[in-house]
Amino acid sequence: MTIREFAHSAQQHLQARTGSPFKRAHIYELLAASFGFNSYAAISADAVFTRRPDGPRDFASQLGAIRQRCIELGYQPATADAATTDLAALLSEHQIDVVSLPQLVAELLADRSGHIWDDDDHEADDPHEPPKRILPDPFDDEEISPALLQGLETAAEKGNGLAHYALALIYDRDQEDEGQQAISPYWHSQAQQGRVLTGVQIEWAEAYAKKRADSDKYALHLRAAAGLGNRHALLDLADRFKDPSFFEKDSEGHVDDPARVAEIAARLGREKDARRWLAIAAEAGDIGAMRQLIDEYDHGNLQQCWTWLYLARLAGTDLTQAKHYAINEDGSAYDDDVGGPAFVAGDDGVELIALPPEQDAVAQAEAERLFSRYQQPR
Repeated sequence: MTIREFAHSAQQHLQARTGSPFKRAHIYELLAASFGFNSYAAISADAVFTRRPDGPRDFASQLGAIRQRCIELGYQPATADAATTDLAALLSEHQIDVVSLPQLVAELLADRSGHIWDDDDHEADDPHEPPKRILPDPFDDEEISPALLQGLETAAEKGNGLAHYALALIYDRDQEDEGQQAISPYWHSQAQQGRVLTGVQIEWAEAYAKKRADSDKYALHLRAAAGLGNRHALLDLADRFKDPSFFEKDSEGHVDDPARVAEIAARLGREKDARRWLAIAAEAGDIGAMRQLIDEYDHGNLQQCWTWLYLARLAGTDLTQAKHYAINEDGSAYDDDVGGPAFVAGDDGVELIALPPEQDAVAQAEAERLFSRYQQPR
């Protein structure tokens, strides 16, 4: 059920229940009050409706706000009383909820990266109640509610970059999904040429057509979000379509994974950007980034290499120590209990020429400064 369908149904129900006519626009205003918003315009600015996957929401705390809004819209107290009770019951029955666009995008990104959702990742409206997931867990785009899609599409049409990006993530089919990757264009092509398909052939053709349509929608919404300045979308555009706009625009803002940004920059041949973002990752405590900077980017700057070496030590890793371990042929960790041929993986320790005392003191001081900075709580 979309929110338009729900609003129409609620309008008919409240009119029958109270014997009073209700304007459709007023239903939307009452919906906004049901979720603590002053107006439907306010709820549309940064949130969308969806279906709650973990059961109905308790609207007891909002009954007063719904009734008050009903009276403000010109309805009599008796009508407002009946409308308030019935609307809350309808919302619970249909498990209607709202989700902020930032929270929705955060959940979609978390599911894409395999991150396990942590209730501490976001502040709840009620500090005593952790936020609830709006998407099914694990995320399955087949279960995205029509209300959520409609809300996102409406917000996107109004130029909301986060809504465009959320839609791009929903339509993204290029995840590591063997079932999706196995879909072949063959039967779809055969159908396009006029061949009559039967049984599973039809299913395969339709699956490919859906995959292609979703891929087109993904690219459309991703480019729209990027055009509206969404930094996640700009980075995904660089990653998937080799578009350098992320690096050509002002990219001083925070990103969750600067090492990923560095890897994308390197693939695009932007070595200065790759080095810059690796340095950001290293300064935030990424040991792998420190090692990569020493090996690939800063090997001509001995003092800087020692700074990374000292910073790694402060973080608990001695990069001068070799690290080798056994793996299987496919790269998985070797298990002695299973046995079989083993292969050696790992790194040799870093070897650096000693610095003169004055430069060494500067490198240590800089490492301590960087360590102190990223240890401070944000």
